[in-house]
Amino acid sequence: MEVHRETASVAQLEADALVVGVFSDSHLEGPVAAINQSSGGLIGRLIDQGEISGKADDVTMLWSVSGVAAPLCVVVGLGQRAAWGRGACFRAAATAAGKLAARPRDRVSFYLADALTPEVVAAGVAGAMVGCRGQDLYRAQAKRHPFAQIGWLADDGPALESGAILGRAVNLTRRLVNEPPQSIYTASFAAEAEKIAHDVGLECEIWDEKRLQDERMGALTAVGRGSSRPPRLVLLRHRGGPQNAAPLVLVGKGITFDSGGLSIKSNDSMKTMKCDMAGAATVLGALQAIARLKLPLNVVGMMGLAENMPGSAAMKLGDVLTARNGRTIEVLNTDAEGRLVLADVLSLAVDQGAAAIVDLATLTGACLVALGTDVAGLMTSDQDWCDQVRTAADICGERCWQLPMFAEYDELIRSDVADIKNSTGIRWGGAITAAKFLAQFVGDVPWTHIDIAGPAFLDHEKPWIDGGASGCFVRTLVEIARRYTPRQDH
Repeated sequence: MEVHRETASVAQLEADALVVGVFSDSHLEGPVAAINQSSGGLIGRLIDQGEISGKADDVTMLWSVSGVAAPLCVVVGLGQRAAWGRGACFRAAATAAGKLAARPRDRVSFYLADALTPEVVAAGVAGAMVGCRGQDLYRAQAKRHPFAQIGWLADDGPALESGAILGRAVNLTRRLVNEPPQSIYTASFAAEAEKIAHDVGLECEIWDEKRLQDERMGALTAVGRGSSRPPRLVLLRHRGGPQNAAPLVLVGKGITFDSGGLSIKSNDSMKTMKCDMAGAATVLGALQAIARLKLPLNVVGMMGLAENMPGSAAMKLGDVLTARNGRTIEVLNTDAEGRLVLADVLSLAVDQGAAAIVDLATLTGACLVALGTDVAGLMTSDQDWCDQVRTAADICGERCWQLPMFAEYDELIRSDVADIKNSTGIRWGGAITAAKFLAQFVGDVPWTHIDIAGPAFLDHEKPWIDGGASGCFVRTLVEIARRYTPRQDH
């Protein structure tokens, strides 16, 4: 998809389709006002008749509008003006793009509103790129058709480039998660990461099973024992800051397929478990964007990759594992494997001098019970750092909510035979006790955990995105990196 800046007036623009926006609580202004004038008041009449509301997700398609060169004019609701920002612009552009992508179109141009900031423009461009691409990677007849060209009314050319970088990063993450597990497994994911690193100038290390064993990563390797595809660790480094500056570390859970191991899942619970590597895919998408944006800081992406299968060598209930930092772990549920992978990767992040850590994981069904499918859970060891993460997510319009990490939860993960256990055996507080488990491996480094089990993979399409992988929190991670300032006391 090519992205270019539009300079023609909205009425004279020649494109396959033109997208303009209208707020739900203000008078017609900007491009949509120009369309209204050129068409002899058509938009105003449709608003008066209730055909156009301006509400978020509202889309009206108008063919052969008088006085407008483009054959198709799409009016998309921008919601309330007070709520307008990056998230609303991303969603509006994605919603319109999704409607238009029902059939192939060469050039679609967006004239959503006047006087958009560069950051809002970038979010809108990314939204347009995400909205027109679907999960139908293997369908003979695609449901969505990405546009060949996206045009955007903007004063700032670099904003368009930033938006295209963000859109490609989100779509990279979505593609990797949507691929079937016979295509994306530990070695093939690592190969994808290596290729991306070469393309964008990231340093890349891939640790094989022997290196993982040599590095004392006993929890991660135990998860992969039951599979014919051995585990991997991918390390990507972006060196944009001072040589000796401690890096921001982004950690992703990469279970390329999760059968549950010997604690095997039901058929229905297993059907979408190709998505259990969404955390790793999110980190990879974010690192691609950070490198292309040339952000001026040091960032390390760490992706722990394993396939959780019930093979003859699989870990068993009652096994005691020794993690990289020496903590012993009693295994009481082999389907609580993501936290085992993250334990070793988080320990490695600490050992390599992380200044701050964010990890992302489709970690617990309990987080869905607590927050539903649209909201991620935040848990932290450092409130100031969590506030920075939450602020970045809010700016990007990605929903998350902080859950408590009270000391009382520590009791629930203590084991009688080892230091800790990987499952409490009770239903209550599962998202929090999983985070409490992870907190055993971050030392005193500021750390925030994002449980994306709900929003990472959609059961059905929404107005602004197809079903399947959402690519959520790629934009948030990039915004965290963009806004990151090392703490002086760390």
